[in-house]
Amino acid sequence: MNRSTVVLMPAARRGAVPWPAAPPPGPPAAAGGLLVRLLPGLLALLLALWPAQAPAEASAPANLALQVKAAYLYKFAGFVEWPEGSFARADSPLLIVVAGADALAEQLEQSVAGRSANGHPLQVRRLRRGEAPGPAHILFLGALERGALQELLAAAQSQAMLTVSDSAEAYALGSMINFVTADDRLRFEVALRPAAGARLKISARMLSAAYKVQGAT
Repeated sequence: MNRSTVVLMPAARRGAVPWPAAPPPGPPAAAGGLLVRLLPGLLALLLALWPAQAPAEASAPANLALQVKAAYLYKFAGFVEWPEGSFARADSPLLIVVAGADALAEQLEQSVAGRSANGHPLQVRRLRRGEAPGPAHILFLGALERGALQELLAAAQSQAMLTVSDSAEAYALGSMINFVTADDRLRFEVALRPAAGARLKISARMLSAAYKVQGAT
C-alpha cells in the first residue's frame, strides 16, 4: 500500500439511531432525490461512529446535508488535540470560524448550542469577506475564491488551527480535512502533513473513520 492510505468506514453498528424512512419513489430533482436516498445511511453511519442525538426534524435534503456537516464539525473538536497554550483556561471556549458558508454557520450555531468538547464550550463565529480568522481553533472554508482561500490558509498556518473544507481546490492548497462524497455518502479525507505543521494531533479513532488519509505511514 502506498503512503496515501484509504480507510473504508465500517458498517453501522446495531443500535444506531434510525433515520426516518425516505419518501416513496417519485420524480424528485436529481440532486435532491439523491440526497434523500443517501442521507439515511449516511447519518446512521455517523451516529454509529460517534454517538449523537439525531436531528429533531426531517427537512429539505439540503438542510439534512448541512446537519450532517455541522455534526461532523463539532465532533471533530472532540477528536483533535491542540498544543499547550491554545486555550487560556481549562474551560475557555473552543471557537469554530466559518467563512463562505452562511447556511452552514447558521446550522452549526444551532447544533453546538449547549455543547462542549473536552470541557471547552463550543462557539461559532461567521467570518466576513476580507476579515482575518483571528484566534480560533477550527476554520471552515466554504465557497471562496482561490485568492481568499490562499489568504485564509496562510493566516491559519501561523496558528494551531484545524482547517476544514469541502472543495478539492481548498484541500490542494493545504486544508487539513476535506468533505467528499464517496460510495454515496458524505465522508472526509485527512492530510496529516499540514496538521502536523500546526502541531495538531488527530486521534486514531478519527483517522480510522476517514475515507482517505494522506501522509499515513
